[in-house]
Amino acid sequence: MRFSGAGGWQLVVDGTPQSHVDPERPELLVYEYVQQMGHAIDALPPGPITAVHLGAGAFTLPRYIDATRRGSRQQVIELEPLLVELVREVAPLPRGASVRVRYGDAREQLGRLPAGLRGAVDLVVVDVFSGSQTPAHVTTVEFHALARELLAPGGMVVVNIADDRTLAFAKRQLAALLEVHAEVAALADPGMLKGRRFGNVVAIAGATLPDLDEIGRGLRRDPLPGKVVAGAELRRFLGGALPARDADATPSPAPDRGIFG
Repeated sequence: MRFSGAGGWQLVVDGTPQSHVDPERPELLVYEYVQQMGHAIDALPPGPITAVHLGAGAFTLPRYIDATRRGSRQQVIELEPLLVELVREVAPLPRGASVRVRYGDAREQLGRLPAGLRGAVDLVVVDVFSGSQTPAHVTTVEFHALARELLAPGGMVVVNIADDRTLAFAKRQLAALLEVHAEVAALADPGMLKGRRFGNVVAIAGATLPDLDEIGRGLRRDPLPGKVVAGAELRRFLGGALPARDADATPSPAPDRGIFG
């Protein structure tokens, strides 16, 4: 971890910036895609929530939820114990935060969570990376069907999707979510959606979704304003892309060397 120009700490893995966190300002979300995730989370009904995070990073969103929704119960699944130890040493979690960490592969651990969580989770965050890429097995119809089993009525899945200018990977994952969930929306800045750069698309999905107008207003206030794409506009954006399945899924594209330099 290294000091960040925005204050706080930046977690860098294999040369790829993965998280920013300021323990003194847990409500501060610096990365563009994390801001977009924050707007989606803020649109959930007020009060404490039950959340499951696949991928720990620097615990940015668990800290944010603890600060903005006191009393929330959170589970974090992370493959790398050494990463968690580093983050806890450099930027400890707040005292009293109800955040339990489980170690192992995100998909495998979904099936090992306590039975009481099934049908009781308000938020599942999927932000899984191995180095600079998302592994294929956490992008598919079969994977998202497993994650759906956790959701309470009104619960929501939030997925960080990194992609290149082709947007082929993002479209296949959005198509997979549409096969599993009744409602899906994509959040991103218009330039990303037009294929102008490597970047992130945030997907949200569930049987129902929070107020998309409220989320859109938040996105437009961001330093790099974003938009919500849903319904017929989302289907036009996908353009007939086939959903990723276990039999044919691929990892997310690797960013070009030097893109973060």
